[in-house]
Amino acid sequence: MDNQLVKFLRQKDFVLEKRLGQGATGNTVLLFDSVINEYFACKKYEPSQQALATKLFDAFVREIKLLHQVNHPNVVRVFNYYLYPEKHLGYILMEYVKGADVGSHLLFSPEDINQIFEQTVNGFAYLEENGVLHRDIREDNILITEKGVVKIIDFGFGKRANAASDFEKSVSLSWWCDLPAEFKSSIYDFRTEVYFVGKLFEKIISDMKIEVFKHGDLLDSMCKIEPENRISSFAEVRNSVLTADFSGATFGYFEREIYQKFSQKMSEIMISIETSAKYYTDAPSVLNNLEAAYKKVMLEKDVPNSGVVLLCFVKGAMKYRTKTRFSVEDDLRKFIDMFRSVSREKQNIIIANLSNRLDAVERYSDEMDSDIPF
Repeated sequence: MDNQLVKFLRQKDFVLEKRLGQGATGNTVLLFDSVINEYFACKKYEPSQQALATKLFDAFVREIKLLHQVNHPNVVRVFNYYLYPEKHLGYILMEYVKGADVGSHLLFSPEDINQIFEQTVNGFAYLEENGVLHRDIREDNILITEKGVVKIIDFGFGKRANAASDFEKSVSLSWWCDLPAEFKSSIYDFRTEVYFVGKLFEKIISDMKIEVFKHGDLLDSMCKIEPENRISSFAEVRNSVLTADFSGATFGYFEREIYQKFSQKMSEIMISIETSAKYYTDAPSVLNNLEAAYKKVMLEKDVPNSGVVLLCFVKGAMKYRTKTRFSVEDDLRKFIDMFRSVSREKQNIIIANLSNRLDAVERYSDEMDSDIPF
């Protein structure tokens, strides 16, 4: 029957293998599940200062919520959690990342610097796209697996940012580099995250004297003290990375033709984009959006509402022409078929090019009309 309490028959048993680390809000251990022959990292909420146990428990619950809402190859996965609010006790069962922190990995494998930088940017671009601030960017919180995959970990200070007030600086950490200028105004936003990721890689490259890094100018633009002089988002950083070198991806005549026809129609339809709107930059997300949109209009000749297609790329408000429309077959389906058939590298380049087109669209501020009488 509905609304009945579901009780599982037995508790899950794990073997405690070893301790992995100790933090301000608890410690992390390695657990082994013999039933499925798998290892897990388990973070226990146990503040070093017991006087703060009640105050910090909400932050621990917030970390669980954030991790449950994200799913990306470069962000650590959470599998389960156990909370005991009455005791201010809790556990998070997470993916075990077998490897080293970003600095230790690059110390022994400096030739990996470019792919590690690009994966890190991809991970933070995904978090930015989903409105998640990490707020504790340091070497220990960016791990590299033995297979060279970046994993962003430790969202204990993480925060979901939906409104302007969410960007108020509300945590004070012991930072390892010069502070960005916006700290003077008590602001911590996604530009701040861009700064700290840039400074992290700048420090690693400088300390280890790595000479094979190919995004030096981009890194400089990430590390500007003044936010107005800094590249403003991870989406822009990612686009710059993707468009920096086309040598590995050659587009055929028909691929170019399909892209150009689709992107030109997009430019003709789009009028303006609200200033706070973001873009979808993750290729699987874009493809899923497009396929879902096609199913809604596949029996039509033209897409009745162009916003259905535009929202596959833009996450936010916009204004567009209603009389100029996408053709369901010649524009939308052909683009989807082409996008699905090309490599992930080509998909990323297509998204970067479309994002650059969208950047050229006029922006508007969605402010309430002052004539409204309430």
